[in-house]
Amino acid sequence: MRVKWLWLFLGFLVLVFGLGGEALASEAAAKGGGLPWWAWPLILFGFTFIIGLIAPMSGVGGGVLFVPLSTAFFPFSVDFIRGAGLIMALTSALSSSPQLIRKGLANIKVMAPVVCVSMVTSIIGGIVGLWITNAFPSGKYYITIALGLVLFVIFVVMLTSKRVEFPEVKEQDGLSSALGLTGSWFEPTLNKVVEYKITRLPVGIIFFALVGFIAGMFGLGAGWANVPVLNLLMGAPIKVATSTSMVIIGVNDAAAAWIYIAKGAVLPMIVVPSVIGISIGARIGAKLAVKAKPVFVKYLVMAIMLLAAVLNIIKGLKGLHVI
Repeated sequence: MRVKWLWLFLGFLVLVFGLGGEALASEAAAKGGGLPWWAWPLILFGFTFIIGLIAPMSGVGGGVLFVPLSTAFFPFSVDFIRGAGLIMALTSALSSSPQLIRKGLANIKVMAPVVCVSMVTSIIGGIVGLWITNAFPSGKYYITIALGLVLFVIFVVMLTSKRVEFPEVKEQDGLSSALGLTGSWFEPTLNKVVEYKITRLPVGIIFFALVGFIAGMFGLGAGWANVPVLNLLMGAPIKVATSTSMVIIGVNDAAAAWIYIAKGAVLPMIVVPSVIGISIGARIGAKLAVKAKPVFVKYLVMAIMLLAAVLNIIKGLKGLHVI
């Protein structure tokens, strides 16, 4: 384990002092950052480390906090931030998905029809987002304002949604029944095998298409929307919903990330310290989550997101010289 973290640290140093420093320096200087280029990766590491501490305790992905806060406070192009947000969400999803699948919590039969649509819309979202910022002189400000509005929607979803541990599905729709969207897993807290079935698949696909577009366009992890749709709309138990959501994110974000990579919007100087910072923070945060009060953390995150929404809208309006 120590050797693993040593290699990660050495890789971090190589990237800090070897790759992308010039691009990051010019980007920060253009926006009046006023700091040497090598300071930004160190700041990002500390910033994402704190996000990593909060994310496991709040139940939201780190990308949902990273993108809006970075857009509001850091002097980087919004394209670089969105590309890094997708890579961060993808890293988290890929690291946890195999274990969730082995335990039977992530349902591949449910994931497959959903991602056939959401993967396409996430690619479209990435293309549209990059096109807006590059095709129009003020495109980045419109994206920043739109991000703030999306954060308001996320805030409302988090405020109003309730999680149902074991939803009762009395009858499946025809498509869900034909595809055999059922499953089971051993629940240690109940000491028995829990069986469940999924319903309302056609409506769920429509919602996931929209969520995929938003995730690709803004570089956000989509767990904030995936879980309520799977749990409250489609009847998946909360553990199945959260686990299946991680697999869906792994597919959707991988597709959208290639658009940002192809356009040069994934800068190692931003991505690497961010991924390492949130990974280390999440390990510690997972241990702190046992002692933390979930309600307090949830409202703390909601307050942060509301603040980020306001700051992004103000930043975008200032860029357009509206205020």
